[in-house]
Amino acid sequence: MDKLARKQIEVDKNLDDLSFYLDGLFRVPGVGWRFGLDALIGLIPNVGDTLTFLPSMYILVAGVRYGVPKITLLRMAFNIGLDYVVGMVPFIGDAFDFVWRANNQNMNLIRTRAAGHGKGTTSDYVFVFGLIGLLILMLMGSILASGFILYWVFLSRPFL
Repeated sequence: MDKLARKQIEVDKNLDDLSFYLDGLFRVPGVGWRFGLDALIGLIPNVGDTLTFLPSMYILVAGVRYGVPKITLLRMAFNIGLDYVVGMVPFIGDAFDFVWRANNQNMNLIRTRAAGHGKGTTSDYVFVFGLIGLLILMLMGSILASGFILYWVFLSRPFL
């Protein structure tokens, strides 16, 4: 067996399907590029990225169920956070959503770094829920910042 070959953990079909729907459901004919509902729903400013944030959290928690090390859970959370933050930027974020595919990356991390189904410990769950708490604070902060910007725009410019 080759030393560079990594073990692959078999994951639940519903988890694979969720990742596929979010990041690879549609294919651009002739080019072969794939994108999913994350990129399409992300076209709706703020709302789209917030809606696709929640299934990404489910994949992160699944990483704990499969015994993914904490450093990999941190990387998975970074993938989700980067997808969310950059996805909030108009136009650039929409293009980024078509390329980044954080859920697909996180599923690959689960497959290659997991110890196996049911191997998560209590400290892993505490760690991941702390990460989720930080991600939710980031989500709430971005929503508040968007609301503040809209409030400022509407109050600083008189209507005709």
